[in-house]
Amino acid sequence: MRKYIFVTGGVVSGLGKGITAASIGALLEARGLKIGLQKLDPYINVDPGTMSPFQHGEVYVTHDGAETDLDLGHYERFTNAEITRASNYTTGQIYHSVITKERRGDYLGRTVQVIPHITDEIKAGIASAEDEVDVLITEIGGTVGDIEGLPFVEAIRQFALEKGRENVMFVHLTLVPYIRASGEMKTKPTQHSVGRLREIGIQPDAILCRTEKSMEPGLREKISLFCNVPKDCVIEEKDVANSIYEVPVELHNQGFDALVCKRLGLETAPADVSAWNQLIERIIHPQHKVEIAVVGKYIVLHDAYKSVYESLSHAGFASSCDVTFRKINSEELTATNVASRLEGVHGLLVPGGFGERGFEGKVEAIQHARETGLPFLGICLGLQAAVTEFARNVCGVADANSTEFTEECTPVIDIMADQKGVSEKGGTMRLGAYPCKLTPKTMARQLYGVDNVEERHRHRWEVNNKYRGMMAEHGMVFSGMHEKLDLVEIIELPDHPYFIAGQFHPEFKSKPTRPQPLFHGLIEAALKRKDS
Repeated sequence: MRKYIFVTGGVVSGLGKGITAASIGALLEARGLKIGLQKLDPYINVDPGTMSPFQHGEVYVTHDGAETDLDLGHYERFTNAEITRASNYTTGQIYHSVITKERRGDYLGRTVQVIPHITDEIKAGIASAEDEVDVLITEIGGTVGDIEGLPFVEAIRQFALEKGRENVMFVHLTLVPYIRASGEMKTKPTQHSVGRLREIGIQPDAILCRTEKSMEPGLREKISLFCNVPKDCVIEEKDVANSIYEVPVELHNQGFDALVCKRLGLETAPADVSAWNQLIERIIHPQHKVEIAVVGKYIVLHDAYKSVYESLSHAGFASSCDVTFRKINSEELTATNVASRLEGVHGLLVPGGFGERGFEGKVEAIQHARETGLPFLGICLGLQAAVTEFARNVCGVADANSTEFTEECTPVIDIMADQKGVSEKGGTMRLGAYPCKLTPKTMARQLYGVDNVEERHRHRWEVNNKYRGMMAEHGMVFSGMHEKLDLVEIIELPDHPYFIAGQFHPEFKSKPTRPQPLFHGLIEAALKRKDS
């Protein structure tokens, strides 16, 4: 019988439910189990694709082209679970499906209500992600008590009733704050949070306590007593010292994975966390250090480029290198200050984005990198900025630009014919994995080590093939192509120490133990520049 774990959160958002759910998955995989991961988001947007990165952080794109919550990035980085569009459901998707069925007449004239129709649809969404797994871990977004989240909490209560309580485990993540004025840690927020859960009919099986300090003596007993949870099921999840990748090991050291297996009747071998321990050792004791400039328009919010930063760190792990970031707002860069703002960095990364704001600053940064030999990696719009810069300053086309920003230009970047006139913004771009054929004897081919790869996309505009010949004549190499659609996927400059860009988002395929090749290449090139 398949087992289910539901992860809920209380008191405040942002406690790290995604990392916790991913860590549970990692520990169960370390015991030889096949796991699935899923997130249910209470917001009414159908997906985060049209939401501002400043509000929601990055949009994480799955292999099959779903625009999802950034927590799904944690799922893929921590585990080997297959993450698809069935791994993320929102209130918007659930209600859209129910209303579509109602309009179609599927409910045969019945009054459509939250219970049972909405909750049934949520349960169907949970079931759709089951696949062939031993344990499905489902994170409920938001916090217990949020009005928009109530149908989801009610749905998982019903789900446990239907599947059998012995097959379902409820894990509640809650805050145990430290009050500096009184020098005490407080359990009352946890008590209230669990109380809200119990009002709905859910008794948590384990409580994970997010803290900034080690829990004081007696706190476990107090939480156990007031929340009706055995003392050994109250687990401390203290802020880790060095990296989020310490969380699985910290939970394992407290016996949490053993507790989960006992609660769900899972008979497994002991968890082998040796790979995680080796990773942590590399993280804690790097032999080198480099600084990478990240030039983007959403730079004030770390989560806006979450996967980019993680991928740079992963590449650093593989090279025994501590990677620090110099975050630069591209709106602030000009021809007169770009050299000083980039002085001393060992590499440049220009990530993706939409809209004209900050684009010229990206172009200035890329020109500086091209002319000074600074290692450069461009992602999505970063590639388009690199093509624009090259056309202007090497090919002599002064008005080279993208038609995303202006029609009055030489359109070296243009929209595909099938994207013209698209009125609905959500879910209509080139999304998900597309094949890429690598050109022999290029840097891209050397980095990947294979002839064909697949990378994930999220964009509308493409390199205009009309100008490829012109740019090739001046030295740009188109080293990766989508052959069927004849679209540029990778560009590079062979006479530069490291100048490469992808139309895709390579950050979505990086793992802490298996860095994405383009990121690894950037860090290796940055190390060479530092040592030169």
